[in-house]
Amino acid sequence: MSIRVTAVIQQEDDWYVAKCLENDIASQGKTLDEAADNLKEALELYYEDSDDIPVVQKTFITTMEIAV
Repeated sequence: MSIRVTAVIQQEDDWYVAKCLENDIASQGKTLDEAADNLKEALELYYEDSDDIPVVQKTFITTMEIAV
């Protein structure tokens, strides 16, 4: 079985932090790929014995510029 989740990866200093929007699971890595791989592993462990599998609706993510 597989599920689709939404992940956001942001650079914070020398690390990339990857977060899953559906459940707030997070991980990090020195590269984008490492952060994504570490998040995938964390999510697989999180859902391994879980009966609470999310039903993810279409998610739209954008960036916007605001005046400050």
